Amino acid sequence: MKKFNVAVVGATGAVGQELLKIMQERDFPVADLKLLATERSAGKKIEYKGQEYTVEATTAEAFNGVHIALFAGGSSSKEFAREAAKRGAVVVDNSSAFRMDPEVPLVVPEVNPEDVKLHKGIIANPNCSTIIMVVALKPLHDAACIKRVVVSTYQAVSGAGKEAIDELDEQVKLLAEGKTVEPRVFPYQIAYNLIPHIDVFSDMDYTKEEWKMVKETNKILHDDSIQITATTVRVPVFRSHSESVNIETERKLTAAEARKILAEAPGVVIQDEIDRKEYPMPLFTSDKDEVFVGRIREDNSIDKGLNLWVVGDQLRKGAATNAVQIAELVVKYNCL
Repeated sequence: MKKFNVAVVGATGAVGQELLKIMQERDFPVADLKLLATERSAGKKIEYKGQEYTVEATTAEAFNGVHIALFAGGSSSKEFAREAAKRGAVVVDNSSAFRMDPEVPLVVPEVNPEDVKLHKGIIANPNCSTIIMVVALKPLHDAACIKRVVVSTYQAVSGAGKEAIDELDEQVKLLAEGKTVEPRVFPYQIAYNLIPHIDVFSDMDYTKEEWKMVKETNKILHDDSIQITATTVRVPVFRSHSESVNIETERKLTAAEARKILAEAPGVVIQDEIDRKEYPMPLFTSDKDEVFVGRIREDNSIDKGLNLWVVGDQLRKGAATNAVQIAELVVKYNCL
């Protein structure tokens, strides 16, 4: 098999570490590997497949000779993604910088894999909550045409990075000792609390995170007619996002039909045995690549509606795994 020169940008962060882990698990065909990060992280050592690599500072010149550049997200994308593409790399970007650019495909491999072929140097990885939701929505949309989506998310702290994980861990320990906490990453204490505010507030008092779910879903599904509204909430869970999703369809789907459709869908695992109290939970979906769906039931308030409970590991399928899958499609379709 042909191998490729790969750069991972943001290699020392939570998503960067997951990218390396998943590349190794999936045996991505790497010839040469460059690990890039900020000046502050340059010089750190990271092991990949038994070999030690030294992290370099991200510069434009670092992308010379790179075939595929995986950006873990953050400000480096705006600064270096176009430069990397200009130097011949296909960029798979995990930030929000290019997602709504009409020239940049926004891809979830189980949903719109062919869009990879449309890239002009950069392919965007969607928002983690959007990825998890659309993997479950696509097969239902194909079967019955979704008209409207109402989604509320319950998002783990790791979606905000390693510092957020550390903050929840620290706060739980301090509160157990009867001590007070001083929030740094989140605007309020996150331990034993919920914060209905992710990212900055924007149009109509929705947050940027909520608008991402609306606009990105329309783009990925190639259907602007789907009406979507979202409420995104940070919860004191370390890993794996959960979503309560209500859909209204053109054609009525029974709960049984929906289960059958989803059971046959790529990347979906059904956990819906209520007699045995089996349903998706972050505790059991962490460190897995599939999207788990349960609590499938018909909406009692409208004729053609369904309720779903959807859970997925946002560091893996919601970020790193999806990015590596995109890179695999780039190789498969030979669109370097």
